[in-house]
Amino acid sequence: MRQVQAIIFDMDGVIVDSEERHERAFLEVVREIGYADRLDFCFADYIGRSDQVMWVDFVARHKPPQPLEELLARKRQRMVDIIRREQPLFEGLPELVEKLAARYALGLASGSERPVVEEVLRIKRLGRWFSAVVTDSDVQRGKPEPDIFLRAAELLKVAPPDCCVIEDSKPGVAASLAAGMKVIAITNTHPAKELRHATHVVKTYPEIARLLLERR
Repeated sequence: MRQVQAIIFDMDGVIVDSEERHERAFLEVVREIGYADRLDFCFADYIGRSDQVMWVDFVARHKPPQPLEELLARKRQRMVDIIRREQPLFEGLPELVEKLAARYALGLASGSERPVVEEVLRIKRLGRWFSAVVTDSDVQRGKPEPDIFLRAAELLKVAPPDCCVIEDSKPGVAASLAAGMKVIAITNTHPAKELRHATHVVKTYPEIARLLLERR
């Protein structure tokens, strides 16, 4: 891929197979606080968006007695525990990251909270390959706004047009394009037709390697 100097990875659904696990952690907290049988909420609507946005909407709709920060903390700890126990990296992902790191500056831009991101980066010492790590708490606006990717590019010292994002979600694709970046969307979470606005849509990690590592 021409003119690309840096690769920015999304995390959930790209590095770790975590979308279902996020939902599991969310539902565990919902059950704990007594809302399992009266939940008026569609978790799928929040794929690719931050926990903050999700819980703000939950609180507005259900008005639980627990404060927002407590709900965020409970779900955060559930996710840290799940990641630590299950280590759900996608097959082929660690090898891809190592190969890309030999040619590009690598960044990570995730809507997850920093303790969850740090737990993921401990798996197979993935964190050693990333020069910049940005989470939703580091920016004012989350995906589909471009802030998180622009901040990653700034930390990597690479102009946005020279960056390529690897994403799995519709808000992530929108945010990447809004940042003026190229984006490779992998169909781990959504079918290809829902990701059609991406620069490239792929099904596998070897396809990403071919796009980014084969000289043209």
